[in-house]
Amino acid sequence: MAGMKRERAMAPEGANTTVNADNATDIESLTDGFHLLIDALKVNGIETIYNVPGIPITDLGRYAQAQGMRVISFRHEQHAGYAASVAGFLTKKPGVCMTVSAPGFLNGITALANATTNCWPMILISGSSEREIVDLAQGDYEEMDQLAIARPFCKAAYRLNHAEDIGIAVARAVRSAVSGRPGGVYLDVPGAVLGQVMDAVEGEKSLVKVIDPAPRATPSPDAVARAIGVMKEAKRPLIVIGKGAAYDQSDDVIKELVEKSGYPFLPMSMAKGVLPDTHPQCAAAARSLVLKDSDVVIMLGARINWLLSHGKGKQWGEPGSKKFIQIDIDPEEMDSNVEIAAPLVGDVGSCAQALIDAMESEGIAPPKEWLDQVHTKAVGNMEKMANKLQNNNDPMDYFAALGVLKEAINTRPETILVNEGANTLDMCRSIVNIHKPRHRIDVGTWGVMGIGMGAAVAAAIETGKQVLAVEGDSAFGFCGMEVETICRYNLPVCIVIFNNNGIYRGDGENWGGGDDPATTVFVEDSRYDVMMQAFGGVGVWAKNPDELRQAVEEALSSGKPTLINAAIDPAAGKESGNIGNLNPSSVVAQARYPQAKNI
Repeated sequence: MAGMKRERAMAPEGANTTVNADNATDIESLTDGFHLLIDALKVNGIETIYNVPGIPITDLGRYAQAQGMRVISFRHEQHAGYAASVAGFLTKKPGVCMTVSAPGFLNGITALANATTNCWPMILISGSSEREIVDLAQGDYEEMDQLAIARPFCKAAYRLNHAEDIGIAVARAVRSAVSGRPGGVYLDVPGAVLGQVMDAVEGEKSLVKVIDPAPRATPSPDAVARAIGVMKEAKRPLIVIGKGAAYDQSDDVIKELVEKSGYPFLPMSMAKGVLPDTHPQCAAAARSLVLKDSDVVIMLGARINWLLSHGKGKQWGEPGSKKFIQIDIDPEEMDSNVEIAAPLVGDVGSCAQALIDAMESEGIAPPKEWLDQVHTKAVGNMEKMANKLQNNNDPMDYFAALGVLKEAINTRPETILVNEGANTLDMCRSIVNIHKPRHRIDVGTWGVMGIGMGAAVAAAIETGKQVLAVEGDSAFGFCGMEVETICRYNLPVCIVIFNNNGIYRGDGENWGGGDDPATTVFVEDSRYDVMMQAFGGVGVWAKNPDELRQAVEEALSSGKPTLINAAIDPAAGKESGNIGNLNPSSVVAQARYPQAKNI
């Protein structure tokens, strides 16, 4: 706490800071902004900081480590931020990312915005220039009005100007990050504030422990009755489980709702494992059928956004053919794309429990004919997929490689899967089963590339579990240097890179016929495995399913930092994975470049 003895205290400029027999007692009675910030985080249960050291926060990281916090230093602030945001998702406490000023701050902003978009609690703490210099634009070192820049990308943004305000500022940041719909918060800390000195006893009194920052929110009885009325009319019901449900950690209540209702459920990618993908009511293998033909859809912590075609179009069947019941902590989410017949505003667990309690006297159950139809479709699709997953092609295609990884996760269901890429992401999402809640982390709502290594580090640090990171070679390029971070901290992370020599595919051609490679092509057979070996990790080049299987087994058994460079046929995959329709086009472009028809 703030009153504890300090190894070093920052006195006002010009003061005598030499500790000797005459003034040691005086120094011990002081504290400073560095230690107040550390104490304020610790009193609120923050145990880990993800950061990149530099002016003016280098010593802050050292002092935090000396005070018993875990400080994980990255090679780039964006990935430290991604790690902090994933820590927030896994723990329901704000993950903290600490950066230097200006360029470092801007690097962290992408992760802060991603946390806010995904509704994950995160606090970005950045050192900054002094206000009087910034406001007069006098040209300070890395001068920037960081508070103004941060505001559009987060839930809340605060600036400290006095050390005595650190306790309340951290408390406000914590509460803002986790209350209501969680998200990112920015805390601006001018360098001079860290060096400000005050009485240690008064400093301790200034600390604030946040009480009940995210209280449960129950839906109104009228809202519950309205939802039950819609459910009673359902002939082909469906529950869509989103990552908001995974974040809520009301796993047992969600399971009870699904099983008591008997409804088929469709998990969004990061909600896989809230109930096992092998659960008999899981409709993931019949996704097209249940989305198109369902008549009542319960959105359980899932938003009706681009990932679900905004609830419109052919994917959803005839317009007006569905009624939606939506459970969300934010009332403004309702009717964002389609009419919501029964909005339930509250946290997922409380709303699910309210439905369970109300259902008991209503005799709600899905028609057997609908369940049989969904089950038959799912089994048929899984049988077709099983044959594809058992091929032994050399070089491998995505199906063969993912068949190996599916086996690995089935054998070790406690393994946390991190996944990003285009084809690598889309196909892994639909093939590899997840058996435990919050055991799949991917690109989330924005579809951001480069989250992989930050997410892998956070998953290993926060849970202590083995991590399997499945990366497209393009996605890995955004964050690959963080393999040094994984090796430095000796984390149990196995990275499998699906290396097809390029973005989407590795067999592209220069449409202009020049000497430069196509814009989507990488160096052929890049040896990412050797890169891992350079930092002391295990590197393996796997060219067929048997080699991949052996390498993954050894990595997951050993827990050593490992990178497996899996050679994938350059012609495998398709343009932009499953979202190629989002690429803009025109009749002019199609006429000028007939090659476009072949991608």
